[in-house]
Amino acid sequence: MAPRLLLASLCIMVIVAGAATAQSDRFVDHGMSRADAFARAKVLAALGRKLFADPALSASGKLSCASCHDPAHAFGPPDAAPVERGGTDLRRMGFRAVPSLRYLQATPQFAEHYYDSDDDGDASVDNGPTGGLTWDGRVDRGRDQARLPLLSPDEMANKSPAAIVAALRRAPYAGDLRHIAGARVFEDPDKAFNAILDALEAYEEDYTAFYPYSSKYDAYLAGTATLTPQEARGLALFDDPAKGNCAHCHQSARGNDGTPPQFTDYGFVALGVPRNRAIPANADPRFFDLGLCGPLRTDLRGHPDYCGLFKTPSLRDVAARKSFFHNGVFHSLEKAVEFYAERDTDPGKWYPRAADGTVRKFDDLPPAYRANVNVEPPFGRHPGEKPALSQGEIADIVAFLKTLTDGYRPKD
Repeated sequence: MAPRLLLASLCIMVIVAGAATAQSDRFVDHGMSRADAFARAKVLAALGRKLFADPALSASGKLSCASCHDPAHAFGPPDAAPVERGGTDLRRMGFRAVPSLRYLQATPQFAEHYYDSDDDGDASVDNGPTGGLTWDGRVDRGRDQARLPLLSPDEMANKSPAAIVAALRRAPYAGDLRHIAGARVFEDPDKAFNAILDALEAYEEDYTAFYPYSSKYDAYLAGTATLTPQEARGLALFDDPAKGNCAHCHQSARGNDGTPPQFTDYGFVALGVPRNRAIPANADPRFFDLGLCGPLRTDLRGHPDYCGLFKTPSLRDVAARKSFFHNGVFHSLEKAVEFYAERDTDPGKWYPRAADGTVRKFDDLPPAYRANVNVEPPFGRHPGEKPALSQGEIADIVAFLKTLTDGYRPKD
């Protein structure tokens, strides 16, 4: 095996083995051996897979976790809808796009002041709010993330954990939960619900499904694939701080320990994307989704400098998506990259105009928070100036981003 391939393979094996060990430790009972813990985690994950695909666990009986986090679309939304429909009658809509559940295994717990010396070589650098799951980082564990849609009135709309347990009790695989948690588990709804959350969390830590590192770019890093000239140009533009500057938040290089790039720094940023008027909540001019400072997250409302900031997602499998950014306002990868290049040089292309003809830039943020919007390259230019990226360069970056799609199979 070539040295580069061996190194990359070993790095991925370390990630997988470490995650598997952490998974087994997480679900271990007191006094359980490591082998038994691995076996229990495997059984939990198998149950979690069934739970994930079962629409009977929703109040409507028609919506499963997989309905919105489609395995065929990298566990992201299956269509271009900005927000998926849910509720008891599948007519309710929230106000955020469905994020992918892939490559969350290395996400750190949320911290307002995060220090990481891996890239900067300086542990004193405060990277600000970082980590956590969901667009606003308000939960840290997969089981807590799974709880949110199960009980959200806009999603699976269950009235209580007991309602979910009752639905599972009627399922043909109810015996799987009894096997894991005891024959009388359904007599204790709290215990049963916690076991359900554990099972969903265990399934979402299955590396073969959720973090396989099987893209063309991974093969390229391993020395077993070659980027096309366009893909190579796109990578160079992606990394160039004066051009795309994408790698500033979506790191494309291996970590100092040789681990594959996650294509996110897990931080939060305000991009000032246009208001999506296809979202019913946005029909109210007084409503604003402010990310870290609310409305879904409530503990940071006293931080006006956090308003408008949303989690930086991993770009792995980004080409499998059909809606982009936290409000799903764009529906093509090309348009999303083009927005970065032209937001400030041609704002009239992206934002509506007021009655007097002036462009209502950053129309999805109250004026008091618009200073939070990021102005680092490729942003920061002025109307009429040449954008940092030409149309050809945008196409090159998009071609590179498509190499991040898992399931790559070389032609030869």
